[in-house]
Amino acid sequence: MIIVPRKIFLTKGVGKHKEQLASFELALRDAKIEHFNLVRVSSIFPPGCKMIPRNKGLKYLKDGQLVFTVMISNSTNEPNRLVSASVGIAIPNDRTKYGYLAEHKAFGQTVKKAGDYAEDLAATMLATTLGIDFDVDKSYDERKEIWKISGEIVRTTNVTQSAKGDKNGLWTSVVAAAIFVPE
Repeated sequence: MIIVPRKIFLTKGVGKHKEQLASFELALRDAKIEHFNLVRVSSIFPPGCKMIPRNKGLKYLKDGQLVFTVMISNSTNEPNRLVSASVGIAIPNDRTKYGYLAEHKAFGQTVKKAGDYAEDLAATMLATTLGIDFDVDKSYDERKEIWKISGEIVRTTNVTQSAKGDKNGLWTSVVAAAIFVPE
């Protein structure tokens, strides 16, 4: 059996609870993916795969279904500690080639910083497979220009969730996910 997803959607969520596992479950609920059996996979964006809105993607899936995902989560019970989780995506200009997804979690990073980092990581992985020369010591913006100039990477994006730890010490969990939709 060959399974190559043709659609993908992005989602994110936050949950808070006195138990860490329950806060993770609430983050999945906030992301609208708690009712699936999630199977984590590695980081390949399939050739020809199309990004669709979450509400449209959810219509293709059934309760209890095995669903493939690139997902990352993070949690804290430290009051006011900033947690983030991000999935970055890099899609090649040539849609017959595969792209990359990259997971990143951090403490103290804003949505923008964590999202940019995850995008940068995904684009770096894709660039190395496409033979694009770049200097890892250059800033994200400088490398992004190199990718644009090369004409090989058409798009990068991310889904990122951050949250401050509950002021009373409840577990605060964040989740970010790319959900593959089978046809």
